[in-house]
Amino acid sequence: MPQESLASAGRQDGRYPRPQLLRASWADLSGPWRFSFDPEDRGVTEGWAKDPTAIAGEIIVPFPPESSASGIGDTRYHRVLWYRRTVAAAEVAEAGHGAGRTLLLHFGAVDYRAEVWIDGERVGAHEGGHTPFTVVVPEGAAQGFDLVVRAEDDPLDLAQPRGKQDWEEHRHVVWYDRTSGIWQPVWLESVPVRHVRALAWRTDPDAAAVRLDVELDGHPAPGTRISVRIARGDETVAAQVSEIDEPRASLTLSLPVLRNGQARDAWLWSPEHPLLLDAVVELLPPHGEPDRIGSYLGIRSVGTGGGSVLVNDRPTAVRAVLSQGYWPQSHLAAPDADALRAEAQLIKDLGFTSVRVHQKIEDPRFLYWADRLGLLVWAEMPSAYEFSGASVERLVREWTAVVRRDASHPSIVVWVPLNESWGVDRIAKAPRERELARTLYHLTKALDDTRLVVSNDGWEHTRSDLFTVHDYENDAAVLRARYGTPAALREALDGISPNGRRMLVGSAEEQTDTAARPVLLSEFGGVSVDHAADGSWGYRMVGSEDALEAHLATLFAAIGDCPPLAGWCYTQLTDTGQETNGLVDENRVPKIPLDRLRRMIAGGETLPAAAPVFHA
Repeated sequence: MPQESLASAGRQDGRYPRPQLLRASWADLSGPWRFSFDPEDRGVTEGWAKDPTAIAGEIIVPFPPESSASGIGDTRYHRVLWYRRTVAAAEVAEAGHGAGRTLLLHFGAVDYRAEVWIDGERVGAHEGGHTPFTVVVPEGAAQGFDLVVRAEDDPLDLAQPRGKQDWEEHRHVVWYDRTSGIWQPVWLESVPVRHVRALAWRTDPDAAAVRLDVELDGHPAPGTRISVRIARGDETVAAQVSEIDEPRASLTLSLPVLRNGQARDAWLWSPEHPLLLDAVVELLPPHGEPDRIGSYLGIRSVGTGGGSVLVNDRPTAVRAVLSQGYWPQSHLAAPDADALRAEAQLIKDLGFTSVRVHQKIEDPRFLYWADRLGLLVWAEMPSAYEFSGASVERLVREWTAVVRRDASHPSIVVWVPLNESWGVDRIAKAPRERELARTLYHLTKALDDTRLVVSNDGWEHTRSDLFTVHDYENDAAVLRARYGTPAALREALDGISPNGRRMLVGSAEEQTDTAARPVLLSEFGGVSVDHAADGSWGYRMVGSEDALEAHLATLFAAIGDCPPLAGWCYTQLTDTGQETNGLVDENRVPKIPLDRLRRMIAGGETLPAAAPVFHA
């Protein structure tokens, strides 16, 4: 594939599983696999990985066995799952494999713990249900092989980050049927023996520069170079070639186009102008085959000032919706790649500028569409439900991997490691739990100080860049009284939240500049039409779709009358299981005509008929 087309190849339809580290060839292993539950956990001792007859059922990967899309649809407790697939020589060839190369097997996510065997030999393991991992296919198996995966997802282990996956056997209140085992793409990729393992972009508009951090799979040979080219269409914006002598390297590229202050905005990514620049990164050894990678980046800054959230130093409207990324037929797994684009487009078409992805680490392909469409994203870690040494260790390890995986997406503007004190429910009284919230804030800043961090969304904040409140009051007059004036907002922060929790539990030092920090109502609404026969549930029930429209109009008008708020997030985008308080139903059909919803949400702001797409 020509170098010039590598950066954009495969990204036009958003199907490539890792859109910011793209190679020319790959093979998707989705589809039918053999599958078995292992209720007595006998598979390891009985040698199922080497026994071709031991795993006899069938599942459609990457859908979890609890979902109907998997072909199984069994929502009962199942702690141990086994998968088997024969990978054919033709699939190895499709991945671009040949002599003198290394074949990689990638897993987007397996919940929660995974072990992998190839031709009966254990080749890798991973813990963390929301983050990717890779194993190297042994050289002798590279022309086709037998692949076995054992997944363990204990539904009763409350120290395991699980988000909204229910610990009870049947879903209840706001927790849903589980997503166990493989739930994101599995795919093959062939690479040169020495290759790029990871890369990350860090943009600095004020310095007119961008930094690229590159991680290799091992030490490069003497004389190895890294070549980087950033372009907008046919125009080269920056280029650099540097010698590399360590497995990790950082390159800083100057962006002269940002030095002209009058033309600077035309080069920045924003919700109104989501410009993405293409990039090609090449690892060039003195001898042997180079590793060529396509990527992209968006140049923008995020901060706060004057009580507002700033994007590129300008106040931005935070009109957000809470999305749980859950489908009735496939649970946390998207039904297909097109559904991820449709979800991002729906959010934009409804008039929202932002999405709070709730208790889920979203598929990178969704983040790609958020990048392209100009949708601001709040990324939130799925919670554990106990405080213990195990939960702390697991949370810190997986959250670190999440931030590192997604730090290059310009759409992500807020990191949220904790929600509503889940897993730290005694944070107001327990010093160790406060220290965890504090640690997660500072850890996140150490990994990525270019974004905002909310230590504990909803209440009981220690250190946070934004103060966020969850309030399901559905009386418009009460909302205006609570948040309509600076004095009322100050009183709300200094007191007890509407849910009976203190808003601030940080130290005196952490609260010295609270008046300057933006305040957002990051959950409100939750209105559902009462269809008693189907077990519908919401924070406020109304009798009909007409009543729903009338009530929503009063709520959005009330929030619009609260200028001290820097923004808000409505609960929620879609009906999810028994929680039927979506603006659209579980099949993404609006409950009110979209144009009328859009007018309510935008509060009179003139919006384009559809989200623009800017892509060089």
